[in-house]
Amino acid sequence: MSTSGAVAAIDLGATSGRVFVGRVGSDTLTAEQVARFPNIPVHVADGMHWDVLSLYGAASEGLRTAFHTGEDIRSIGIDSWAVDYALLRDGRMLGNPFHYRDARTARGVEAVHAVRSHAELFARNGLQFLPFNTLYQFAAEAPDVLGFADTALLIPDLIAFWLTGQTRTELTNASTTGLVRAGAVEWDAALLDALGLPRGILSPLIAPGERIGTLLPAVAERSGAPAGIPVTAVGSHDTASAVVAVPMQADSAVYISCGTWGLVGVEVERPVLTPEALAANFTNEGGVDGRVRLLHNVMGLWVLSEAVRQWEREGHQVDLPTLLDSAAEVTTAVPVFDVNDPRFAPPGDMPARIAEWCAEHAQPAPRTRAEYTRSIVESLAQAFADAAHTAASLGDVDAKTIHIVGGGALNELLCQRTADRAGMTVLAGPVEATALGNILVQARAVGVVDGSLESLRDLVARTHAPRRYSPRA
Repeated sequence: MSTSGAVAAIDLGATSGRVFVGRVGSDTLTAEQVARFPNIPVHVADGMHWDVLSLYGAASEGLRTAFHTGEDIRSIGIDSWAVDYALLRDGRMLGNPFHYRDARTARGVEAVHAVRSHAELFARNGLQFLPFNTLYQFAAEAPDVLGFADTALLIPDLIAFWLTGQTRTELTNASTTGLVRAGAVEWDAALLDALGLPRGILSPLIAPGERIGTLLPAVAERSGAPAGIPVTAVGSHDTASAVVAVPMQADSAVYISCGTWGLVGVEVERPVLTPEALAANFTNEGGVDGRVRLLHNVMGLWVLSEAVRQWEREGHQVDLPTLLDSAAEVTTAVPVFDVNDPRFAPPGDMPARIAEWCAEHAQPAPRTRAEYTRSIVESLAQAFADAAHTAASLGDVDAKTIHIVGGGALNELLCQRTADRAGMTVLAGPVEATALGNILVQARAVGVVDGSLESLRDLVARTHAPRRYSPRA
C-alpha cells in the first residue's frame, strides 16, 4: 500500500456536475471540489434533453483545474445518473440524449409490455418498474434513428469515450438498463432479440476498478495532464459509488442515498427475485465487487426542490435553511402524501399537485410554505421508513441502523423524522459519498490503498464521522 496518492473524480448529478481532487492514504480520505457547474435540461420541439456537450466542456475545464493543483493525479473516474444514453454513428453523436423525465417513455412501456410483462422482465433483470429504464427508452426511439446508430453509450461511458476514444459500458450502470440478466456480467441477447432491439450498438461490459483507457493526446494536452493518465471504471452509477462510501460497520444496516432521488436499500450477495420483491417493486442493481444493491427508488428531494422553484417563479425569495427551520416549528398536523405518486415525477407546480392529492384523499392541504415543507419532509420520512423496513425484510437483514448519505444528510429535520418514523438510529453522512466512493475505487485500482469494500468503508468511518439521530417517541 502506498502512503498517499491523488485521483480526479467527475461526478455528474441531475441538477449539477462537479469535479473533485481526491487524496487517499492509510488514514486520509478527502475530496476537494475544484469545479461546479449547472446541469440544466433543454426543452425543444421533440422533447426534453440533457445538454451533454456543455457538461463535457465544463467537466473538461474542471479536469484542467484539477491538473493545475500541483497534485500528482494518478487516475480519472466518472459517475453520473443512470438509464440515459447517447446514440452515435462512426463516433459522432446523433443528438443530445433524451432526459429520463421526457414523456416519450410512456410509448416505450406500452411497446415492451406488449412483448414481455413486468413480472417476466423482473424474473430476468431483477429491476423494479420504472417507466424510464433504458429498455423502455430504446423501445420509444424512432426505428430509423435506432437503426442508423452503431453505438449506444450511457452518460458516464460517453464522457469516458470522449476522453479516451474507447467504448465500454460499466457494469453497475449497465445493470440499470434492464438489458442485463440479474447477477450476470453480459448483455441479455435473448431479451434484446425478443424486443427487436439491436445487439450491435451495445459496448463490451467493464467492471469497476478496470482501466477503460488513457487520455487521448489532445485531451491530455488541453487538460495539462501528463501522458498516459488512465481513466478508471468506477461504480459509474452514482448510487453504486455512494454505497461504496456508506460507513457500514456491519451487515445490519440500511442505506439511503438521498439527493434528487432517495435510493433506499441493503447490500446483498445475490439478487433477490422473490414474488415479495416483485410485489414491493424493489430492484436488484449491480454494486462494486460483485455486490447487489437491493433497493427501492423513492422520489427524494426532487419534490422539495421543485416546490422551492415554484415559489421562486411566483416571485418569492426562498432560503432553504430558513424554510426548513420554519417547517421544524410547525405544530399543526400536516398531510402525509404518497411521494411516489407519478404526478410528482415531472417538473412543475409541486404545491398545486400536493393540494390536488390531498383533495382526492379527503385531507386538508397545507396552507403556508412552512406547512408544505413540513408535509414534504414527513412524507419523505415515511416513505424512507417504509422502504427501509421492506428492504431489510426482503434482504433478510436484521437492520438496526439507517445510514443517510448525500445531500439529504444535511437536512436535519428529514434525518430526525426518518429516525422517528422508522424507529431506528439514523447515521447521517458523508454528504459527498458519491465522490468519495468514486475516489476510493480509483485509489484501490492504482495501488494507493488495498483491501475489501469493508476496509474502504472503515477508512470512510475513520475520516468522516457521521451525525447520530436517535428515534424519539
